[in-house]
Amino acid sequence: MKRVLVVDPIAAAGEALLARSVEVLRSPDSDPATIRRLAAGSDGIITRSKLPDDVFQAAPRVRAVAIHGTGTDLVPLADATARGVMVSNIPGGNAQSVAEYCVMAMLMLSREVTKITASLRKESWDAARALGAGAHEIAGLTLGLVGVGEIGRRVARIARQGFGMRVLGNQRRMERLPADAEPAPLDELVSRSDFVVVTCPLNKETQHLFNAQRIALMKPTAWLVNVGRGPVVHEDALIAALREKRIAGAMLDVYEHYRLPPGHPLFALDNAILTPHLAGMTVESRARMSVAAAEEVLRMLAGERPKNFVNPESADIAHH
Repeated sequence: MKRVLVVDPIAAAGEALLARSVEVLRSPDSDPATIRRLAAGSDGIITRSKLPDDVFQAAPRVRAVAIHGTGTDLVPLADATARGVMVSNIPGGNAQSVAEYCVMAMLMLSREVTKITASLRKESWDAARALGAGAHEIAGLTLGLVGVGEIGRRVARIARQGFGMRVLGNQRRMERLPADAEPAPLDELVSRSDFVVVTCPLNKETQHLFNAQRIALMKPTAWLVNVGRGPVVHEDALIAALREKRIAGAMLDVYEHYRLPPGHPLFALDNAILTPHLAGMTVESRARMSVAAAEEVLRMLAGERPKNFVNPESADIAHH
């Protein structure tokens, strides 16, 4: 019987589907050493966490990896392809959940929610109410979307049609921008926006796209929201800008290095709201994506092509 390693917990429906035809191995955590050890005896992997770069050396039996999400940077792709390991992902599977998170982030930042709730618990009613004096309506503000794919489209529609915000958009193929977003060159978008929301993928062009120079273009009253990939933002440059109050604040769901270790400098900043890579995690998105990931890994283990084939060239290698 084939064995599939499930690195992060998946919804019951997905696990039940797997259990009908393979042995399911659940990882207790996403630590690289744990993944290497458990992957060694597995034929397939389903993951939402970053796999170690040497995972396929440690696990030569693995033939298929299903990414429970869109992030192809979670898998060492070149090595997978060279070894004939098929990789699939689920584009757009959690787009609604991530879009809603982005809107929540804009509201939380503009209304100083975390500072006010902390003050009410620790200080006094009057101190907490005083913080509310700096709150803003988002209706008249400008949103700049960097990367306007499935997630960005939804955020643009909610922001413009729901709140009456002005929406600027930037992506590689500007002609594909939805009607809800006005095209703007990146530097102009950054300097005009009250919220800069990053949803673009990570590649050579986007690595450290938000470096010290670009962050310096942001208004001192602007907020940065990153739900895309951590390394798109140069973390040290962002920390310096937040520490020196050169921008109003940030809400981050992804980080330059996948897990935030205890004592990380971001934890010391009162103008940063941090979440552990869960913008796309809701009961609804997990149910959809767990079944889709389970179907994909079973397809690949049966020798069939997955629906969303990330590295189709691996199939040719596997057949030689």
